[in-house]
Amino acid sequence: MGFLVDTQKEGGGHSWGYVRSLVRRKQVDSANGQSHGHQLARALTVPHLVAIGVGATIGAGVYILVGTVAREHSGPSLALSFLIAGIAAGLSAFCYAELSSRCPSAGSAYHYSYICVGEGVAWIIGWALILEYTIGGSAVARGISPNLALIFGGEDGLPAILARHQIPGLDVVVDPCAAILVFVVTGLLCMGIKESTFAQGIVTAVNVCVLLFVIVAGSYLGFKTGWPGYELPTGFFPFGVDGMFAGSATVFFAFIGFDSVASTAEEVRNPQRDLPIGIGLALLLCCSLYMMVSIVIVGLIPYYAMDPDTPISSAFASHDMQWAVYLITLGAVMALCSALMGALLPQPRILMAMARDGLLPSIFSDINKRTQVPVKATVATGLCAAALAFFMDVSQLAGMVSVGTLLAFTMVAISVLILRYVPPDEQPLPSSLQERIDSVSFICGETTSSGHVGTSDSSHQPLIINNDALVDVPLIKNQEALGCLVLSEETRRIVAGWSIMFTCVGAFLLSYSASSLSFPGLIRYPLCGVGGCLLLAGLIALSSIDQDDARHTFGHSGGYMCPFVPLLPIICILINMYLLVNLGSATWARVSVWLLIGVIVYVFYGRKNSSLANAVYVTTAHAEEIYREHEGSLA
Repeated sequence: MGFLVDTQKEGGGHSWGYVRSLVRRKQVDSANGQSHGHQLARALTVPHLVAIGVGATIGAGVYILVGTVAREHSGPSLALSFLIAGIAAGLSAFCYAELSSRCPSAGSAYHYSYICVGEGVAWIIGWALILEYTIGGSAVARGISPNLALIFGGEDGLPAILARHQIPGLDVVVDPCAAILVFVVTGLLCMGIKESTFAQGIVTAVNVCVLLFVIVAGSYLGFKTGWPGYELPTGFFPFGVDGMFAGSATVFFAFIGFDSVASTAEEVRNPQRDLPIGIGLALLLCCSLYMMVSIVIVGLIPYYAMDPDTPISSAFASHDMQWAVYLITLGAVMALCSALMGALLPQPRILMAMARDGLLPSIFSDINKRTQVPVKATVATGLCAAALAFFMDVSQLAGMVSVGTLLAFTMVAISVLILRYVPPDEQPLPSSLQERIDSVSFICGETTSSGHVGTSDSSHQPLIINNDALVDVPLIKNQEALGCLVLSEETRRIVAGWSIMFTCVGAFLLSYSASSLSFPGLIRYPLCGVGGCLLLAGLIALSSIDQDDARHTFGHSGGYMCPFVPLLPIICILINMYLLVNLGSATWARVSVWLLIGVIVYVFYGRKNSSLANAVYVTTAHAEEIYREHEGSLA
């Protein structure tokens, strides 16, 4: 039998070559001595990660969302809405914790998708995240100047050089304060990860102290006045339980930000231990603060009497505590500054990761020798965000921020399923190792033909796997299954792969049909049934078969393992797809234009310059041997 397959053939022509490029996968970074030149500084510990996570998550939204959601959806049950949303976000946090500890490299969801799914999906995720962080940072920066003006005495309190101005003859309001703040944060990020995280920690601490003041002082007022917000004839659920769940869907976006922690994985001293702890503590602290603030504020004033724009300030003002308004406004400014840092921190690392892989120009992958951060990518990010913040009112584009995050959350959950059931069983090697690959394959061929290896496990194991063709894999019976179906390895991987696909399709159909209330029942209900059946069939199938043994050794072993697989990732996929479907057609129309631009960039640049363009795929077992022999020859 043959051991070598030509990996450079285009198979069925250019069309198949394009498809093949979409599904090629890279290996876990830093494995087998993989290096990228100058490295990022490994300086972060758990306190730094918690500061990044809390700072990026608790923006000014909590100072506004409390009033809007309580008035329109939840009423006094607002704290339960935050709890449910926190649990839903926690499902994604579990998935992020496993992948970040197994694959501790910059790039976050882009990096995980490239390893587990393929280049095409990874590019879409990375491109969407670029949009998310750019618009997110700009929107946050535009929100700082009005709050800052309130501290200085009102809307016209800022100096003329910082105040907003309308350009004569144009319907454009420029915001110099927003642009200057973006430049300040960009300069801070260029100084080094430890310095910028220390500054973010201080700003976040001030914000948390303000929220603690709201909780403590609000509780005192609540006990003093008898909690009038809870003594209402409408009861605890004025809009019903459905209203509480609708509120959960709205406040879910207040938990977006903890994924910024995963983007710093390459800069953490002990990523296997610290990343899961940092992500978990950040999310727990945010959820606790949200719930306690909600309990206090909806108790101080009836939900229907809340000011939708300044609910916390107005609640204290109604109890003759006008001075607290300034303190709360300061907290909102600090929250926005911290969220601005959290928005601008991850994007340079995603740009750097994509440039390392050849999908973007290599200038973005340069790491400064002194500060050990990607300065050029950081400056590029700051310039784009500052320009948007200066010229555009990006509030109308804010919905586009959610698309990147929800796509990333969905893909991270899918990646956990792939890693557990069908992890990549081949590794890409550079074409420079072709001679070493040929020598190993010759030895393997000689060994097999001479009968020195007589086991069925190794006599049919291919050395090089080609994406153009399906290569026979030996049927290995799994005798260790406990309460699971005993399948050959090949059959198990096929069943698992189809089950994951059915699960994703079912989740989409169920979410889409359940959200499309305008659909006639004749179409809507059958679609719901088909989606539910596919989702349930995928869950049952994955629960009935064994997970892959390679899950224990894939990537950096010894890290955190997500519990309740496959149930937890599948629930996560369903929740995020439901939220994606409900973002609205206008948001999707805008995002589609950006994604179309991304497809054009990938086709004309990324695909041709990818670091995997000339890679040779070798089975994992033989890849280690080839690397050992190569390192031995260099020594």
